[in-house]
Amino acid sequence: MGLDVHGAPLFTIEPVEWEAPDPTRFDGLLVGSANVFRHGGKQLERLTKLPVHAVGEATANAARRAGFLLGRTGRGGLQTLLDELGNRELRLLRLAGEDRVILRLPESVEVETRILYRAVPEGLPDDSIALLRSGAVVALHSGASAERVKVEFERHELDRSLVDLAVIGARVAEMAGDGWRSIHIADAPGDSELLALAQALCQTEQ
Repeated sequence: MGLDVHGAPLFTIEPVEWEAPDPTRFDGLLVGSANVFRHGGKQLERLTKLPVHAVGEATANAARRAGFLLGRTGRGGLQTLLDELGNRELRLLRLAGEDRVILRLPESVEVETRILYRAVPEGLPDDSIALLRSGAVVALHSGASAERVKVEFERHELDRSLVDLAVIGARVAEMAGDGWRSIHIADAPGDSELLALAQALCQTEQ
């Protein structure tokens, strides 16, 4: 897309010891991140007969590669996906990270949760700090990353008013706080929409 992109991982993902429950107790899996399949380990093999209801395409693709069948793939976040599944009685096993979105359960759906991984916060690398001092467009994929960016900006005394944020959803915008030059929300919660927004912001700044 012609963008000058500099990645700055704000977390290191590490597995958490867990034990898979009896799969016959559930109708399917509710999964909000591809990290489940990257870090779930051998215990996941016990659950491969359960369909995966995935938050989006990236998570769905990771499920396929791990040998799972897909149920429903969402487009508007995990809560929207769960609401779509709420038209029938279901008992779902939610596979998640330690830091996860709180969900409102439809009356017809029961959810049991297992934690498979955690995100360990990391600091911004020096090259990213240097770039941000002169302004940039920052793309954020999650509320957790928005909170980390705020912490890092304060720690390094970076000027928020020089930075435009492109965020993947309204929740991320809310968690990013104020003081930024501008905050813009992608048309839909997907990578292509977020990158299109970032590209538009970069062209505007040029």
